[in-house]
Amino acid sequence: MELRQLRYFMAVADELHFGRAAQRLHMSQPPLSVQVGRLEREVGLPLFERSTRRVSLTPAGRHLQERARRILDEVDAVRAEMRDYVDGLAGQLTAGFVSSANYTVLPEVVRLFRARRDRVNLTLLPLTSGEQFDRLRDGSIDVGIVRDEVPEVGSSQPRLVTEVVFEERLVLCVPIGHPLAQRDEVTAEEVSSVPLIAYPRSLMPGFVDRVHEVLGLGAGGLRIAEEVVHQETALGFVAAGVGGSILPESVRQLVPPSIAVVPLAGSPTTRLLAARRATADDDAITAAFVACLHDAASALAPLGPDRLHGHRRS
Repeated sequence: MELRQLRYFMAVADELHFGRAAQRLHMSQPPLSVQVGRLEREVGLPLFERSTRRVSLTPAGRHLQERARRILDEVDAVRAEMRDYVDGLAGQLTAGFVSSANYTVLPEVVRLFRARRDRVNLTLLPLTSGEQFDRLRDGSIDVGIVRDEVPEVGSSQPRLVTEVVFEERLVLCVPIGHPLAQRDEVTAEEVSSVPLIAYPRSLMPGFVDRVHEVLGLGAGGLRIAEEVVHQETALGFVAAGVGGSILPESVRQLVPPSIAVVPLAGSPTTRLLAARRATADDDAITAAFVACLHDAASALAPLGPDRLHGHRRS
């Protein structure tokens, strides 16, 4: 018994007229009669009583009509649910994020995504950029919010693509009593004289490379006091007088009165990017999350001299 046969049967059962049923099905009457006859032979008894004046259902036909309606309604419901998965309206998404996204795009993107995709189960994982790159490549997360560009990898690794969603200035955080604390801005040469709370490149490759790029020759002479993973830990060391730390300007929301935030000369910036596997381009749920990221970034007051949107890098 095929679904097509059940649909043919239901059209005749509802209309009790082969001609009208054929019109409803956009087919001619003879093939419809043939298909109904095949169904009757398959079930082993007549489903309709036919005369020259009327068509009516047999008791078996009435029973099949009731069962077939439930079956076809369920099939239509499943088909609609599957379309929702294809369209990104239902399913699940696992997203990684760097801790600094907590103070910029993350709260709004979560609100937007859950409002727009309320039947998608969203799982959020706090991870460093390096951890997210690894998990994107092994497929354990679908999308990542990372800090600065994806590092180059070998050709055997799955290719990642990125889109810039938010850009902000880099700043130097130092104890309030430090000689540089009252400056309007500091140069790379001046930063090189400060013991720095830095970050391991294995976990934060894009941000570490960006800081070294911004400091130029000064990076070679950096004095590393401590290496930490989270900016909250870095600020704790700064407050304790261990050294300074270069961070995104959104860190102003975290600093206590004992810490001064001084912009770097030339207003260099750092970027938050949405990262995903290149093969995820046709994933509607991931695309919806990235769209929410852009909208969340657009709702923020600019924290730096410029913000870029829609930039894509592979």
